Amino acid sequence: MKTFIVHFLLSITFTSLFFRMVEVPYHALSAALTFLAAFFVLWLCIFFFNRSYFKKIPLVVSFFFYFLKELIVASLKVAYDIITPIHYMKPGVIALPLDANTDAEITILANLISLTPGTLSIDVSEDKKILYVHAIYIIDGDIERLKMEIKNGFEKKLLAITR
Repeated sequence: MKTFIVHFLLSITFTSLFFRMVEVPYHALSAALTFLAAFFVLWLCIFFFNRSYFKKIPLVVSFFFYFLKELIVASLKVAYDIITPIHYMKPGVIALPLDANTDAEITILANLISLTPGTLSIDVSEDKKILYVHAIYIIDGDIERLKMEIKNGFEKKLLAITR
């Protein structure tokens, strides 16, 4: 966390210096470029900081694009089902065994599942070992496939970042 704070402050410093020298209007691309520049400077100073930070940043970026892809695919699937006269929904509730064990990991996973159209996190068991999820597309009643998609997708990638 300390490294992220230094990275963030360094990005802000680069941004302010860069825009004062070049006098270019600020936009998202230039913010991303200064963030990358700050990352490179921190990478050069690697012996001062925790090395795992530099492994997690690409994981976070990868996770962001994975979630974006899942969000778009699920949105298109639900939108297609809404505009066609035939409904392909096969709803059901599944009990998803969790590898996530901290409250933060479980909360983030449950929120990611709920943010994706077509799925909704309902509850967590008392012992925090099972997450109950309502899904509207359980294809051919294959609950195990849906469980594996969530476990190998959201949960696996999330745990790689948080641990």
